[in-house]
Amino acid sequence: MSVDDDRLIELRREFHRHPEPAWREFWTTARIVEELDAIGVEELHVGRDALGADRLAVPGADELEPWMERAREAGADPAVLETLEGGWTGAVAVVERGDGPTVGLRVDIDGLPREESTDESHQPAREGFRSETGAMHACGHDAHATIGLGVVEAIAESDFSGTLKVFFQPAEEVIGGGKPMSESAHIGDVEYLFALHVGLDYPTGEIVAGIDDFLAVTQFYTTFEGHPGHAGARPEEGRNAVQAMSTAVGNLYGIERHSDGPSRVNAGRVGGGTATNIVPEEAFIHGEVRGGTTEIRDHVFERAESVFEGAAVSHDCETETTIEGEAPSATSDAELLGIVRDAARSHPDVERATGRGSIGGSEDATFLMQRVQDNGGLATYLAVGTDHPGGHHTATFDVDEASLGVGVDVVCDAIERVSRLRP
Repeated sequence: MSVDDDRLIELRREFHRHPEPAWREFWTTARIVEELDAIGVEELHVGRDALGADRLAVPGADELEPWMERAREAGADPAVLETLEGGWTGAVAVVERGDGPTVGLRVDIDGLPREESTDESHQPAREGFRSETGAMHACGHDAHATIGLGVVEAIAESDFSGTLKVFFQPAEEVIGGGKPMSESAHIGDVEYLFALHVGLDYPTGEIVAGIDDFLAVTQFYTTFEGHPGHAGARPEEGRNAVQAMSTAVGNLYGIERHSDGPSRVNAGRVGGGTATNIVPEEAFIHGEVRGGTTEIRDHVFERAESVFEGAAVSHDCETETTIEGEAPSATSDAELLGIVRDAARSHPDVERATGRGSIGGSEDATFLMQRVQDNGGLATYLAVGTDHPGGHHTATFDVDEASLGVGVDVVCDAIERVSRLRP
């Protein structure tokens, strides 16, 4: 039931050359559709047909169009691109193979807006598959898309009995794509869901059957509006938005911890003002809050909103907060975790099969996991270990391509084991 390793490597390198940031995965989606058509997938939902309506952190047309044009120039199918207008990227592939459970696999497909290393010690640069777009697959989503396609091909040729749905999700890096994909009609009948990630500091040869410590997260953009004034002649006429913002930043980090679990706050990007001699009338905080549970996250965010309001009032300014991305916490189900671990233990190239592991961050696959679990199904988020010379999101991140075939094999074996759960 395996897929040719050389083919997986070829696909992964092709995706690596063409990374696209969130909601701009035009070439990537079109290439996935092309490959699914070649496999013979008869039911395929693309763009708007793959997503619910509630998208988050979608860039404006001025940012989308250059990426659409680049996809056209790179040879993406014009008919597919037409369905992706407005940043409606992503796809859901459905493989029906008779009676049996409906099993889902979620893989994310977006890249990061950062430059990739040109150093010859970096394999993509040395071997000619470094990014051509100015963005970078610095978190392994090129490998995820490849594994997703490999699973579709392998299951389509196997004795699997049931229905497989593979969710090629856009916009994970901005925590914007999981929610609309979880709100689509396609997840509603999924009884067992697998989500995966390569690396996460686990080495090649290790499979972690279930990640559990996802932090719920809310990313926000908060503005402060005051009134300008001449900083020398009439400073009293100004209402200083930067003062409001800086007060808010200090107080944000003063939010109390929670007795039920960990919490995080971060003012990741701040700014404001126009000139040294003008009392600044505008300022902003681009930040996030996280919690060990969704409830803790919500508590911290409510306190953050109070902080912003208080800082604005104290400096006679106005404030407004927009949520740009969010995701809940999630827990992998023990029964499904056991199935993945058994599948991993039976693979000759898996040296260590771990039950539960840690990520220490956030992921919007949790929306899909939660939807399946709320409907009475089971979900797990597994890690496919891969040696990576640079850390995630760095200019030198890369994957050990030997892990691609291992990921496909273990996921397919787990899917087949799930299909045998029914009497």
